[in-house]
Amino acid sequence: MLKNYSSVTEFYLLGFPGSKERHSVLFATFFFFYSVTLIGNMVIILTVCVDKRLQSPMYFFLGHLSILEILITSVAVPLMLWGLLLPGMQAVSLSACCVQLYLYLSLGTSELLLIGAMAVDRYMAVCNPLRYTSIMNSHTCLWVVIVSWVFGFLFQIWPAYATFHLTFCKSNVLDHFYCDRGQLLKLSCDNSLFTEFILFLMAVFIIVGSMIPTIVSYTYIVSTILKIPTASGRRKAFSTCASHFTFVVIGYGSCLFLFVKPKQTQAAEYNRVASLMVLVVNPFLNPFIFTLRNDKFIEAFRNVMKRCYQLLKN
Repeated sequence: MLKNYSSVTEFYLLGFPGSKERHSVLFATFFFFYSVTLIGNMVIILTVCVDKRLQSPMYFFLGHLSILEILITSVAVPLMLWGLLLPGMQAVSLSACCVQLYLYLSLGTSELLLIGAMAVDRYMAVCNPLRYTSIMNSHTCLWVVIVSWVFGFLFQIWPAYATFHLTFCKSNVLDHFYCDRGQLLKLSCDNSLFTEFILFLMAVFIIVGSMIPTIVSYTYIVSTILKIPTASGRRKAFSTCASHFTFVVIGYGSCLFLFVKPKQTQAAEYNRVASLMVLVVNPFLNPFIFTLRNDKFIEAFRNVMKRCYQLLKN
């Protein structure tokens, strides 16, 4: 149970500044991004589950990554869209704010761990192909996914508790479109420097900790690919990693800008832009990054569509 000595029982989200016309444009834009995110990632999940040719570790991880992308964007974007339709500020209860922040941090942590695991999977496929199927078996993949989910939700219990254990007495207005931790710390009248420092170290531990296996894996991958004598062989080996590498660069870049900063109470405009990258842009790009140049997935998707058409026709 939250223990808060302040009289704050709800927060008001300022959302995006600007006129009603600007809000209408933003609503249409973000609604389009959100719709494509849901449809694209659900298509990935459905195709991976239905087509037997995609029953491999890479696509198993991709399916769970798509689930995480849907959940992460759904934690904040529907509330943001609703706020763009309402005049004035949007009220959010203290409990709802706490749940939103906790889910956002937990799902984000699980996603970073899964991205690191996918990098190791690519390393095994490129650098140790003979041992790949024996090491990356279904049992191993299942445990990797379970650990990623469970660790993410357990690890973020204290950060969420520590944030809402503070006394909020300066104001109850958050200059953001969701319950951002930096803005919450800004409203605290307690001395939160130590808490901010611990939260910073925990963010570094998760982001940098998941980056290390990713960097090491891709260092070995690049080294192995460069040793392949033929250009066609190098292209084929790199094509198995290109989509994941692109996602890694975009995903880690956004997270580093948003979380790994000593001062959590950074400028609201900076936080808004970085949060949009994590919550809107990245989940939107995920289906395109992993499927557009993936001939195997495209062929599997076509077969799924044919099967669906035949079922509807019959």
